[in-house]
Amino acid sequence: MSKANTAFMKPLNVSADLAVVVGKGPMPRSEVVKKLWEYIKAKNLQDPSNKRNINADAALKKVFGGKNTVNMFEMTKLVAAHLS
Repeated sequence: MSKANTAFMKPLNVSADLAVVVGKGPMPRSEVVKKLWEYIKAKNLQDPSNKRNINADAALKKVFGGKNTVNMFEMTKLVAAHLS
């Protein structure tokens, strides 16, 4: 049986800007991503014509470095900067 990746499950501190979206940390990266998607879907922020793009509201804009739209792959990179 394979051992779970403990680095992936390690609780990380969440920046103040990201905490507005996902809640206060520390929490594992997987939980941050899960809560981020819950927020995006609850606020209907996925681009209807291209579901891979996320249209930022005011809170997400701070997390996304001021960008209005990011794709889901770029989003993980930008969110990583808010975890320590």
